[in-house]
Amino acid sequence: MGKLTIKSPSGKVLKELEVSESSTVAQLKAAYAKAFPKYYPDRQRFYLQDGETRVSLEDEKKLSTYNLLCSKRDDVVYFRDLGPQIAWKTVFLVEYAGPLLIYLFFYARPPFIYPASDAPHTWVQNLALLCWAGHYLKRELETIFVHRFSHGTMPIMNIFKNSGYYWGFGALCGYFVNHPYFTNPEPTQVYTALAFFVLFELGNLISHIQLRNLRPEGTTVRRIPRGFLFELVSCPNYTCEILAWVCFSLMTQSVAAFLFTLVGGGQMLVWAQQKHRRYKKEFPGYPKNRRILFPFLY
Repeated sequence: MGKLTIKSPSGKVLKELEVSESSTVAQLKAAYAKAFPKYYPDRQRFYLQDGETRVSLEDEKKLSTYNLLCSKRDDVVYFRDLGPQIAWKTVFLVEYAGPLLIYLFFYARPPFIYPASDAPHTWVQNLALLCWAGHYLKRELETIFVHRFSHGTMPIMNIFKNSGYYWGFGALCGYFVNHPYFTNPEPTQVYTALAFFVLFELGNLISHIQLRNLRPEGTTVRRIPRGFLFELVSCPNYTCEILAWVCFSLMTQSVAAFLFTLVGGGQMLVWAQQKHRRYKKEFPGYPKNRRILFPFLY
């Protein structure tokens, strides 16, 4: 056992805890939460500070891994309050439910929004509904049954930021695609885009299942993804989703859908670049010929 001093980022002493060098960071968090119930473990981050270098302490690792309490001297770690947290799964369920329900609202054509609201839906509008609803129902089911999150929570304000994006574009696409004055594109264009939309949605699902199988339940283990489209790109789940929305945009020929695809694709490109860099840094044997997002190109 030894005394571990907890300090704020400014250097103020917050607490001194008696802990063992064999204790894990998760156990340290539990002890700190017992002393300060407001700061439940998901809200805590402990780190070491050495000049300009900051090293975050990982929950599953022992304090001795960071050379803490391995000598008779007292050691110091720094505490950062991450603020109120919310479960990733909750955020995903809420943000994906919004565009599904909002799109259905516009499909119903409330008379206070649309003129000529009694006009029948076109066959393309009906197909677009099936594609849109199918995508977000798939995302809800994936959240419940497929995804395994490396972090249990995120800052609670993220639910408003994430939902604002999905709900806003759900309203924009829903309004224009379901408008009574909507004009159908050529059938060949629609059916071709529909066929590829289904294929890319299937590719997205397969990629998510492969990522799930890399991480044993209850762990944060990371491995190099292999097989199927992962042999070509680092993030085929993003590749397939972007291309699926390109197909939806071509199928509906809607400016709102193209805008949604452009903004979403830009964000997924950033995420893919970050993940690709992390894979290369974390795994020295990462395949050198694997592209980021688009096979053989980028």
